[in-house]
Amino acid sequence: MEDTRGLRLSPTVDHERKAALYDLLDDNRFALKGCDRGPYVLHLTTNGERLWFVVCDEMDLQVTRFSLPVSAIRSIMKDYFLICESYFNAIKTLTPSRIEAIDMGRRGLHNDGADVLRERLSDKVEMDKDTARRLFTLICVLHIRR
Repeated sequence: MEDTRGLRLSPTVDHERKAALYDLLDDNRFALKGCDRGPYVLHLTTNGERLWFVVCDEMDLQVTRFSLPVSAIRSIMKDYFLICESYFNAIKTLTPSRIEAIDMGRRGLHNDGADVLRERLSDKVEMDKDTARRLFTLICVLHIRR
């Protein structure tokens, strides 16, 4: 997930991306259904309409590949991007209680995105909520507009 299509990420977004990658490498629950050949190397790509998961073994040889229509999470991502923008604007001028309220909404949308990922991929992958949250972060980074 290093390639962000030549996109220069803001320091905040790049920090979130790096934190998600670090946390995924440190602790995750990602298991292919019917296959216990892990650990895995996961490559995420998108063509705009589909999000592709290319799952490889430790030698980076493909084990399987599957996709998810971006439409399954598009509205959550759109709302998430909007509330993140509100949050980053709020931390400059609003009171701590207002910032906390916006942040609760942001975390709620993040959880919703993770839940949709887990649900829509449940026939292929078992993953815990923290892993799904971190993947949702990376998926959002893939969809940041230039």
